[in-house]
Parts: sequence; structure tokens; C-alpha cells
Amino acid sequence: MTRTVHPIETQSYRIIRSVVDTTDLAPRSRDVVERIIHTTADPSWRDDLVLDEAALDAGARALADGAPLVVDVAMLAAGVTTYPSVCLVGTAEARDLAAAAGLTRSAAAVRLAAERVGPGAIWAVGNAPTALFELLRLAGDGALRPALVVGLPVGYVGAAESKAALRATTLPQLSNVTARGGSAVAAAAVNALLYGDPLS
Repeated sequence: MTRTVHPIETQSYRIIRSVVDTTDLAPRSRDVVERIIHTTADPSWRDDLVLDEAALDAGARALADGAPLVVDVAMLAAGVTTYPSVCLVGTAEARDLAAAAGLTRSAAAVRLAAERVGPGAIWAVGNAPTALFELLRLAGDGALRPALVVGLPVGYVGAAESKAALRATTLPQLSNVTARGGSAVAAAAVNALLYGDPLS
């Protein structure tokens, strides 16, 4: 995606590269690591992320081809300003399904989205571990076939466990090891796949 890079962003990336060595990473992996560090001002993400270059490249190509982007919360959608997303967590349907099925709204929204988008979507989870667990259940049942799962939920209840469960699958994926994550981090990962290297 072509965009105008602000001089502050350019300077920020030069500083990041003076602080963190990312030269050994493949291009998409480097884009993701640097964009997340840029978003968080936290170089320790370099060693927390679990990266798969082929999966990231497939995700970037899917986005370039206009694949659906499904996100778990509106905050994540707001962070991806140049690409439309599907976010059903705030809908009456998600509220009603959550109440009827004993799910969180985030998990209910994932279940509804799986019925509405076809195979080859990008699924980004930045907030709710229950959304990622439901995504994994549906994928295991064959109800969805993602081009990429960005699994970066945050929290002390289920976040690290949901990401470990993601890594135990063969789904094309991006995750991190610890309990940290969040909507801004997941949005940064998606933006990295959309924008590429701002210094190139």
C-alpha cells in the first residue's frame, strides 16, 4: 500500500534500528517487529513475538487482494485506519447469542463472523482470549479457514494459554509468548502487513 510517511515516523524507525538489531529477520517479520516496537516504544517485543515469514507473507498478499479482515473489538478496527474490517462484538446478534449460548460477546462475535465471511480472511484478536479460543474451535471443526490469524490477546486469564493453543495448530499465524498484547499491538501487526517498511 502506497502512503506518505511522516518525517516523525521516519525518524522513529531510524531510532528503532539504532536500538534493536532486526537485520537478521526476513522482510515481513521485520516489518511486524518494527511496527509493534514503534507502536509500543518497547524493544523487548523483538524476543516475545513468534513469527512465521510464510504465514505473514500470505496474510499480506491476502490483504493486498482485498480479503476480509475480522477483528475482535472496535479498538482494533480503529487502529487499522486504511482497511475496512468486520467487527460484530457490539451487535445485538452477538449480545443475544452470548446470552443464549453462555459465551462472551467476543466469542459470540467470532462465531457470527465465521458464518458471514468465507475462507481466506485475516482474523486479528487483540483483546479477548475467549475470541481466540472460539476461533480455534471453529477452525478445528472446519468452520473457518483463515489466511492468517493474528493472535495477540492480552490479559492474565487465558491470554498466554490461548496463544499457546494457537501455536499448537497448523494455522498460519502470528502470536507472542507472554500474556501481554492488546488492540494497539494487533493493529500494528496488521498495519505492518499493509504498509511494509516505511524506510524503503
